[in-house]
Formats: sequence, C-alpha cells, structure tokens
Amino acid sequence: MKRFVTLVAVLLLTCPIWGQAQLTTRKYKFNDFTEKTTKVVLTGNMFYDSALKEEIANRWRLSPYEFCTIEEFEEIKTDSNFYFLLTTSGQFKKEKMPGIVFLSLVKGGNAATKGIHKMLEVTSIPLCPAENPTGREFVFLPAFIDILQNYTRLSMENDYNAYMGLSSSASNLSSRQKAEYRLLMQESDLSASLPEKFLKRHKNDIIFVEEEEIDDAMLKGAHSTLVSYVVYPENPDRSSCCYKMVIDTETHDLFYFKKSKITKVMKPGFLEGDIKRITDALK
Repeated sequence: MKRFVTLVAVLLLTCPIWGQAQLTTRKYKFNDFTEKTTKVVLTGNMFYDSALKEEIANRWRLSPYEFCTIEEFEEIKTDSNFYFLLTTSGQFKKEKMPGIVFLSLVKGGNAATKGIHKMLEVTSIPLCPAENPTGREFVFLPAFIDILQNYTRLSMENDYNAYMGLSSSASNLSSRQKAEYRLLMQESDLSASLPEKFLKRHKNDIIFVEEEEIDDAMLKGAHSTLVSYVVYPENPDRSSCCYKMVIDTETHDLFYFKKSKITKVMKPGFLEGDIKRITDALK
C-alpha cells in the first residue's frame, strides 16, 4: 500500500482515501496510539456510517475514539494528537482511477497538508471495489475492525510487524489444530489462471460453496471455519492489484493475506501459490 499516488477520503457507495536513529522507526512513530484519541471519520453515507458506528461501538478497544465528519477531519488532520480511521480509495501509479476502497488508519500531522497519502499510515485493509461494491463489505466489516486493531497492537510491540504490513499479522496456520478447520471458498475467488489439474488435486482440501454460505458463516461466527475474501477493481488495468484474505469467522484472526499484481497471465483471485500454501498448512 506504499505505492499509492492517491489516497483520498470517499463517500462509500455514493462516490463515482532526529534524534537517535531508533526514534524514527515506525514502531516508535505510533507507539502513543493507545494514549491518543482515534477520530472515526464518517462518510456521509447513512447506511455505511450506521454500520461503522455500530461496529466501532461494539469492537473498538485499543484507544479512546470519537466520531467526526469529513469536514471536521479536514480542520484537524494536521493535529498529531489524533489518529484517524477513515474510508479511503487507493489508486496505483498507472491506474486511470481509484480501483479499491480501503479502511485506513493514519496519524495526524503537518504532512496532511500535502494529502492523506502523505500522512503516517498505520495500516489499510481492502474493503471492496471502488465501483459497484456488492455490499459484502458490511458483512466483513466487524472482522476488518478487529484485524486493524490486532495489527496495530502487534506493530506497537515490534518493528517487524510495523514494516511488514498485514501479512505479518496473519496467523501461522501450521501452529493451529488444523484438523478442526474447514475452509470455505467460492469458485469465483479462484484465479482463472488456475489449471484444472491443479484444482482436482485440491478438491478435498476446499469446500466450495456459494457466496451466501460464506457470508452466513461470517455473520454467525461459525466455529472452526475459515473463509475466503477477495478484493480487486471491477475493471482492472495493467497496474491493478488483487488482495486475497482468509479469515477465521469466529475469532476474526487473519490467517492469510496476500497482494498480487494483476496481469494478462496472473488473473485476479487465489493463485496456485496461495492455494498450495494454505492447503499444505491445513494438512
């Protein structure tokens, strides 16, 4: 996510986001997170804002928080006494327009005068395509909020997590009681690049279901269940990326996180390397 040219706040669903050397580390830069107020920036979209407010009230435990409007954010974004949780849209260097909506956690400071993309970013998690989102981001929103907090906590503990991003906070599947887990995926989450022979070899490792069953497992917090979630632009171009996640529906642990560039050969979705790594860990 460090390759963004543009990171601007968007109205989700309505829009066409020295002293000593050790003092400059990312861990140091936001080790005051729990002491500062996190401003949760509302978008102006009634449905999304209502869901965000409810889930923040139910789940946010890592720092004090307050809600604010985009206008209020613009007034106080240079204040380093605040962190901001806001909905953003990301555009990679050669993309013609932003392709993915993110939930981003950034720190206030003078750099904000140059744009949100210049602010100190704690992390961002992909929510949905910027164009024509399906609404599934509402189903996964509780998990995303928990994942953001878990990553932030880990990043405050060591620089490895702070620099490596969300992939560093993904749990080690091999350390779990693997036999207890079932892995649910929808076929549309798989890359069209996957050979048929490869899929046949893994037909017993994955339970292929419809989107509704995955969403139902997430909503109910199904026990010992892992589900897939994939985000990429509706109309990807040569510099677009695809984000692939596997999430525990009960604990909201992020088990797998991978960003891949979309090319003519590497179609969006889970690739051979992704499937092999996940299924091998579950055996």
